[in-house]
Amino acid sequence: MSENRRRQWHRLFGIGLTDLFAGSGWRVELERELALTSQLLDVVIIEHDANTTPQPLELPDGLEGLRPHNLLTYKSQHESLDAWALDELVGHYVNYRKLTCVATTEDPPPADGNQALAGASQLLPERDFQLYAVATRHPRKLCRRANCRPTRCQGVFDLRWGPHDVRLIVLGAIAEHPRNAPWGLSSADIERIRHGTRYYRTHRPEAKALLDELYLRYLLEFPDMSYTMADFMREHRERIVSNMTPEELRLAAERLPPEERLRGLPPEERLRGLTPQERQRLKDLLNQSDD
Repeated sequence: MSENRRRQWHRLFGIGLTDLFAGSGWRVELERELALTSQLLDVVIIEHDANTTPQPLELPDGLEGLRPHNLLTYKSQHESLDAWALDELVGHYVNYRKLTCVATTEDPPPADGNQALAGASQLLPERDFQLYAVATRHPRKLCRRANCRPTRCQGVFDLRWGPHDVRLIVLGAIAEHPRNAPWGLSSADIERIRHGTRYYRTHRPEAKALLDELYLRYLLEFPDMSYTMADFMREHRERIVSNMTPEELRLAAERLPPEERLRGLPPEERLRGLTPQERQRLKDLLNQSDD
C-alpha cells in the first residue's frame, strides 16, 4: 500500500473525529508536526479554554475520561498495530510534551535562541496526557506481549507500555451501539460501516462528504463484497433526506413534477397540493375525458 493511500485513510479517520468533537470542550488537530524532520502524530484531542461553553457530547467507548491532551495513533485495515507503533507513540508524546511546555512558558528564550530548552523546567504534568492506540484489526501478537487488560467496554483494553498506560481501542470488536457510530465509520466490516452511517449524525455540514468518501473507498477496495453500488446509492439518498432541513426538503419537493409530488396521496390530498394553474389543468383534462 502506497504512503499516499495510507495517509488518506488516516486523514479520513481524523476528519471523522474532528466532526465528532465540533462544538465540544475539545478541539482536534490532525497530523501534528513534532520535529524539524517530519514526524506526524495522527490525531491530538485538546481541551478548550475554560471560558468556552461546550455542547454536550456522548463519547464513543474508549474515549471517556479525556484529559487536557490526548494523543492518538491510528492503524487502518492495511496496517498492524505492533510494538514499533507504540514506541513511536511514546516518542511523539515526549516531543509533544516538550512543545506544549515551550508554548505555555512565560520565561524568555535563552540567549542562543534554543526554544527547545526554554521551558524544559516547566513541563506540563504527566496527568494532563493520555495515550490512545486505535486499531481496525485486533493486534493479537501485541496483546500477548503487552498483557492487554479488558475494560468494562467491549473492544477496549488497557495496556502498559514501559512506564506509560495506553488505551487500546479495537474498531472491529467495539459494541454496535449508536454512541459508537464514529468507530463504525472506520471499521473494516461493511455491516459496522452501515451501522455507523445509520446512526452517526454529522455536527458540521461539510462533514457529510466524509461518509460518501468512506463508502466509495470500501467499494473500490473490496469490489467482491455483497454490498453493491445500488445499495450505496439507496442508503446515500436516504441519508441525505434524513439530514435535510425543512427548507431544503421544501425546495427539493418543488423541483419534482406534479405527478411525482402527488404519487401515493389520496384524491383530497392531491388537490390540496396543486397550484391554481395545476388545478385548472386537471379540470381541463377531466372535461376532455367527459367529451
